[in-house]
Amino acid sequence: MASTKLQRTFTTDHGNVYKWTYSFWVKRSKISSGDHAITAVTYSGAYQSRISFKSDDKLEIYDYRNNSYILQKKTNRKFRDTSAWYHIVVSNDNTQASADDRTKIYINGVQETSFGTNNQYSQNQKTSFNDDYPNYIGSYGSGDYFDGSMSHFHFIDGTAYAPTEFGETDSTTGEWKIKTNVSVTYGTNGFFILKDGNSVTDQSGNSNNFTVGGGTLTKTEDSPSNVFATLNPLVYHNTSYGLPHYQHGNTRLSWQNGESHFMKAWSTLGANKGKYYFECKNYSTTNFSTIGIGDATGASSSNGYIGQGSDGAYTYGYYSDNGNYFNNGSSTAYGNAWDSSGAVAGCAVDLDNNKLYFSVNGVWQNSGDPTSGSTGTGAISIADPSTVNGGFYMFGVSRPNVGSNGYIDVNFGNGYWGSTQISSAGTNASGIGIFEYDVPTGYTALSTKGLNL
Repeated sequence: MASTKLQRTFTTDHGNVYKWTYSFWVKRSKISSGDHAITAVTYSGAYQSRISFKSDDKLEIYDYRNNSYILQKKTNRKFRDTSAWYHIVVSNDNTQASADDRTKIYINGVQETSFGTNNQYSQNQKTSFNDDYPNYIGSYGSGDYFDGSMSHFHFIDGTAYAPTEFGETDSTTGEWKIKTNVSVTYGTNGFFILKDGNSVTDQSGNSNNFTVGGGTLTKTEDSPSNVFATLNPLVYHNTSYGLPHYQHGNTRLSWQNGESHFMKAWSTLGANKGKYYFECKNYSTTNFSTIGIGDATGASSSNGYIGQGSDGAYTYGYYSDNGNYFNNGSSTAYGNAWDSSGAVAGCAVDLDNNKLYFSVNGVWQNSGDPTSGSTGTGAISIADPSTVNGGFYMFGVSRPNVGSNGYIDVNFGNGYWGSTQISSAGTNASGIGIFEYDVPTGYTALSTKGLNL
């Protein structure tokens, strides 16, 4: 949603401006890069309210009414995990006698109590939230776009609900998880959007639909109930050439002419057992791309493509220009080049038998058969994950020193190349994720459900 905003104006029949609740799930893609508005209510500069991540990655809620702050709460806690979904509930009741009982913030079911700024509403104070002003999601109206994903966005008019109405603790894992079906009273202005994918149609029964006021709202398989890997902006290797550019929910690695040479990008999730598939799409004919896997040593290396010498012995990359694979600085002939624009390279990782396979446009190279198990027909043998630095492998892509503009899209099962949905998906035997080409039998997407098969 990096340049996308949703909008609607509440009815002229004001809702309850004293009691209301927001509940939503968000996954951040970009951090430490200015204000990122999750939702905002704006009526000129004199009346505005926001819930947003600030440039210091702290969460803030404020209400600026008639040219003064009547509410301002900012956490001490920072929200910098780009691999996780956060469940945020803001529950407000200004009729409460105690100031601390008026505006409450909950993160993953736990009330936030540590604030750097904690100026509460006065008792029975009228708020800008739920007033008849333009409401925005993903922006404050003309900027400060939220960069990331959102899901299950509720607004409740007239009731201050606890987070347990929208989430619950998993009895097996002890983790906070989403309630996909909730039973609440929404009130006049209440709404429920982004329930299933990118629908802005209100599911509350109120028909308080939003519209896309700018940008493109895309669907992703990544959700609070199944977190998919993306490229991790917190893992970068060589700041002397600038930081990598990530787009489309951290599924695109891009660069511009003359900058950010020697880029590597690694997955937010890793694995030490199981069988996984992912793929990338090349959009340049001269970018010397690689796709592959690596351990913690390879992730921190400053080299340009996956598998160079200082990456260490446990990083393996398939090179686009000549079809060789690289490991520990050595190049070995393996398959065909995939340096044409639009070429798709696939990677199948068998961590039960320690085998690695690569494909080009759906054809497994070196006569490889990812379903051959311990036989490893056409496979590259890799070190057992228990022996590598960190004890697991990450998956990733890279591009070394080139001068032209370009980008690589990575599909960990989200079902998109950038903002373009995959239109003719291959089969997926494990039923998790959407890919361009057939996923080998027994393999799955690198996601929380995939890791637990």
